[in-house]
Amino acid sequence: MSLTPVEIRHVKLGKRPLGYERKAVDRLLEDVTRSFEFVWRERADVRDEIERLEGELARYKELEVLLRNSLVAAERAAEDVRVQARREADVILEEARVRAREIAGGASDERERVKAEIRRLRSLETEVRAGYRAFLLTGLDRLEGETDERQVPEQAA
Repeated sequence: MSLTPVEIRHVKLGKRPLGYERKAVDRLLEDVTRSFEFVWRERADVRDEIERLEGELARYKELEVLLRNSLVAAERAAEDVRVQARREADVILEEARVRAREIAGGASDERERVKAEIRRLRSLETEVRAGYRAFLLTGLDRLEGETDERQVPEQAA
């Protein structure tokens, strides 16, 4: 049985001519002792629980600090990766632009070379046609000359 301080204060002990009734006082003292022992054990249990919980709290706080530091480190690493990726992308883009200018310049040079070759071939075609025409006319002239020579002797005969 557990007694509260208020209950102990309000206990009325029987009186005798030479003082209080001994049995009632002994019972009260026994009840108070048991109550005090119970409260003392309960207090010790609560202190143990408080120590355990404070230990857990300290571990959780350490874990929180570790997690926070890990999160900050991860955020920094992610930012570093983003910055590095941007730099690499910029380098790749610049290289692509340079290569595109080279290709465009090469294509332009090639176009001019092809145009020049086309002009040269057209000029050569004109010359070949003129030469072929001259060759054919010469051949025709010879054929006509041979036919004239054959006709002349035939007419003379």
